Amino acid sequence: MKIAIASDHAGFSLKNEVKIFLESKGYEVQDYGTYSEESCDLSDFVYPAALAVANGKADRGIFIDGVGYGSALIANKIYGLYAAVCQDPFCAKLARMHSNTNILCVGAKIIGSGIALEIVNTWLTTDFLVDTKKYKLRVDKINKISEKHLKKLSEI
Repeated sequence: MKIAIASDHAGFSLKNEVKIFLESKGYEVQDYGTYSEESCDLSDFVYPAALAVANGKADRGIFIDGVGYGSALIANKIYGLYAAVCQDPFCAKLARMHSNTNILCVGAKIIGSGIALEIVNTWLTTDFLVDTKKYKLRVDKINKISEKHLKKLSEI
């Protein structure tokens, strides 16, 4: 599985830890930056990484900033991306099982690396409950909202 990873300066250190963890588990990691703790704009790194997922160059994305919400706001503006901010493994599990998210957003100022790695592992190893009518209908409704309000990348 190919994972696009990105961060801002606040998430830089944790991004590097997550990257090492992912590579140790055999994932192919595409690092979109940032590459230092120097102050930067989150969108300069998250947006290209998000596009990689939307264009199929990566299977999923993991974005790390101060609290996670900035990354989620950026990713959720793009057709085909479904980002969730997760601050514990339980939320990560439900974000996959119930909502079929393809972008995980983590706040480096909120959680430490130990819990972050558990969140990442849980999110990556949990499948969507596609055979459960309730959750399939929920995701289908979300997809219809996207189709109504967002342009496909091929239309831009």
